[in-house]
Amino acid sequence: MAKIKLGFAPTRRSIFSAPDALKYGNLTRDKLRELGVDFVDITDINEEGLLYNDGDMQKIAAKFKAEGVDGLFFPHCNFGTEYVVARLAREMNVPVLLWGPRDERPDENGVRLRDSQCGLFATGKVLRRFQVPFTYMTNCRLDDPEFARGIHDFLAVCNVVKVFRHTRILQIAPRPFDFWSTMCNEGELLEKFNIQLSPIPMPELTDEVARVKAEKTEVDKVIAYVREQMNVAIKDEELENVAALKVAMKNLAAQYGCNAIAIQCWNALQGQLGIMPCAANSLLNEEGIPVVCETDIHGAITAVMVEAAGMDASRSFFADWTVRHPDNENGELLQHCGPWPLSCAKEKPTIGYPLAFDHPGAVEAEAKHGDMTLARFDGDNGEYSLLLGNAKGVDGPYTKGTYVWVEVANLKRLEHKLVCGPYIHHCVGIHGDVVPVLYEACKYIGVKPDLYDPIEEQVQAYLRGE
Repeated sequence: MAKIKLGFAPTRRSIFSAPDALKYGNLTRDKLRELGVDFVDITDINEEGLLYNDGDMQKIAAKFKAEGVDGLFFPHCNFGTEYVVARLAREMNVPVLLWGPRDERPDENGVRLRDSQCGLFATGKVLRRFQVPFTYMTNCRLDDPEFARGIHDFLAVCNVVKVFRHTRILQIAPRPFDFWSTMCNEGELLEKFNIQLSPIPMPELTDEVARVKAEKTEVDKVIAYVREQMNVAIKDEELENVAALKVAMKNLAAQYGCNAIAIQCWNALQGQLGIMPCAANSLLNEEGIPVVCETDIHGAITAVMVEAAGMDASRSFFADWTVRHPDNENGELLQHCGPWPLSCAKEKPTIGYPLAFDHPGAVEAEAKHGDMTLARFDGDNGEYSLLLGNAKGVDGPYTKGTYVWVEVANLKRLEHKLVCGPYIHHCVGIHGDVVPVLYEACKYIGVKPDLYDPIEEQVQAYLRGE
């Protein structure tokens, strides 16, 4: 599971009860500890451990920066001081969570110790003036289920933003000539999103393959793992090349500081190594290093986003939209030659031969069914968006490679989006529903969320805690 660190800055305003603000600041701290949240506190900044004046704001910012917080949490403990919240949020440039404890009934004299909800209204407006995007968690009690859910989802949003802003992709060779659809604008990705590419030529990869084969130690470990976890239907020397390719790609990703890989999987590689890279890709995907095919940089970006949205608890799979289900009007085949991680499979995978190529090294296995999220980061003409939505695995005919038949709410509507763009025939899937997290993360990274079903109100209602 990913580890996210929050900067915890409970806030108050002077005209309301300071003791009550202090009380709710401490109650919120206790709740975060109960939920296992890693947070940086400000109890050493002033006696109250609360944010309410400019003099403390820079000290808090310096501490949060030194501690490397990934997001900010501003509980409004009696009303809140909206301008110091906004100044700190703008200074930090990380995701922001607003929340306040639900206000109690006025006492018998009509006195209210807190107007937390009112303070949230004020802070939301000022954050807009400062052009600071923020996430709002509904005004609720600490023990309400929407509090725990909202905190968990916000941590996942922070993880997506953190990973997205620090993505570097190992690009192994240029895209295959025939794949004009996977071209990307490297300079624009850097300028807009700080996404970096580390391009290397194919000989650098094959040289590393030869080196690790000569050393043998790591390659032998991979071979042993494969024989235990998979059915092997290829020759021993071919399996050795699969294992060496896996070790080589992992080494090069570490050497260039990359968290994902996009490889030109055909045809130069087959001439050099005599194998398809699919099984090696599958093994790396299982270890949490996304590898995508056909040098699809946007596909690699999608994979790191989707796994981050799931807090790195489960692996994603890179797929082609291929053909419609022969019997289900809203069914579609998601398939690829075999790069899917082992944990996605509902059966023991086999290393064999792919559907459309003569070289060995592809993986065969049907993926588990169940609820899924499907997504695609893409763009052209200077605009970028994230296609996303839900699907579920369904029964369908056997086919080669790694595959799953899925059903969506309206395939014709989805098909129209894929054809009209800016998307292509590639997507990334993950088991579970991370649509709300990805939708919310988009506001922080400058990418338009593009839901392929008309569920925006449902997603927003979920995020509101309904």
